[in-house]
Amino acid sequence: MSNKLEWSKLLTDARARKSNAPLGHRNAFDLDYDRIVGSSSVRRLQDKAQVFPLQENDFTRTRLTHSLEVSALAKSLGKAVGQKIVESKIDPTFNVSMVEELTSLLQTAGLIHDLGNPPFGHYGETIIRQWFSDWFDVNSPQYKKMTSNLKSEAIMTDNQKKDFLYFDGNVQNLRILTKLQMLNDENGVNFTYATLASLIKYPWSSNDAGTKPSKEKPKRKYGYYQSEKEQIDKIWDATGLSEGIRHPATYLLEAADDIIYTCDDIEDGVKKGEVNWEIEFKKLKDKFTSDYFKPLFLSLDRTNSKMRDDIPDKVSAYALNFRNSAQGFMFNHAVNNFMNNYNSIINGEMGIKELLDFEEMTDFIEHLKDIAKNSCFNCKEVLTLELVGDKVIKGLLDIFIPAMIEAVDIEDTRIYAGKLYHIISSNFRYISKFDYSNNRLRSFKELTLYEKMQLITDYISGMTDSYAVNLYKELTGYKLP
Repeated sequence: MSNKLEWSKLLTDARARKSNAPLGHRNAFDLDYDRIVGSSSVRRLQDKAQVFPLQENDFTRTRLTHSLEVSALAKSLGKAVGQKIVESKIDPTFNVSMVEELTSLLQTAGLIHDLGNPPFGHYGETIIRQWFSDWFDVNSPQYKKMTSNLKSEAIMTDNQKKDFLYFDGNVQNLRILTKLQMLNDENGVNFTYATLASLIKYPWSSNDAGTKPSKEKPKRKYGYYQSEKEQIDKIWDATGLSEGIRHPATYLLEAADDIIYTCDDIEDGVKKGEVNWEIEFKKLKDKFTSDYFKPLFLSLDRTNSKMRDDIPDKVSAYALNFRNSAQGFMFNHAVNNFMNNYNSIINGEMGIKELLDFEEMTDFIEHLKDIAKNSCFNCKEVLTLELVGDKVIKGLLDIFIPAMIEAVDIEDTRIYAGKLYHIISSNFRYISKFDYSNNRLRSFKELTLYEKMQLITDYISGMTDSYAVNLYKELTGYKLP
């Protein structure tokens, strides 16, 4: 039986617009990396929270340093898996040159996998969802008032509302890359379809968000907004993928992300004094005593025994040793599981099962996540700053959404809405008015309610933590520009 997915398509170098950049010593995915690494979208990650928002120290991770680590690990996973496919001859269609292509693709995907995260991390996603949930409520007088004078075709559909009710940073990521991060046209950074496909963890649209598949919890996750359906169709066509089927590289990218943050969040917590590592490590050793974990803890004991007694901050050093050993342990597990499930993956039958969600590893990963959750995410500093984020993001939505909907002459900077409109990035304003179907630029008056709300969501979700706080202070009069 022939494989359902073909590597020649999965690693396609096709783009929305043919690239004029010379490849030279690079492959198409190296070119993708070079296109984005110096972008404003990547730079903004430096001031977006990984665990601890608005940090003034230089030792806790930001979204940027997290993404750099995921990029490095994803690259290594790609090379390790690629070499094993070639050496094992499990798939004769995968050749030596594809090893480097898969490696470069994953390096790029790792760097950009969090570009769409809003201010204040995952809690920022929750804030945006809740704001729109309240606003779309049938009993909300504000929504009724603002939509009462709109024509029926301008009112949002239920599926369009889901884009906001289930707002997700991973989904916003695709929108940034295909539209918002402009280089010289409306195609965004004009990435290869293969790179874009690898970022889609949940290969279905927001139409399915909130639905209840058989005996499962309601789906909250999805892969693309209604506005990117045309781009998705091109991605599926170029890569040979389809609705519900992940790109094989997506499994490796997801594993790299999980391996990095489950250990790094703990290490940051130790450095911040929120995680008592001596107690937590003892719990780990006492709980995970099976033969499966013996190599990890034996290796770690050997490493720790070689440390000098007089080194400063020995506890942090122990935590670092654990991070390194555990990441290596999980890395090997992910590679082996990819190979063990290769046929299911390449035939599109793996679904959204994770490479680290097998056997004893599942409990181990959950235990590590619980350490970070209980000690870091629930600590006073993080909770307090997230409450600040709640007020800031909701406050900005309260200011911008009504103004954009009620505005009559948005170009007039003498009026309140006009002033707000011209604060928004010119790129975002341009993309909101670009008509992809007819290849023309419209006026603001031609935009639907959905498009106006998406403009504001693009703008606010793209802010850094500090920028969002400062803009909120300026617009509410607590601080002068």
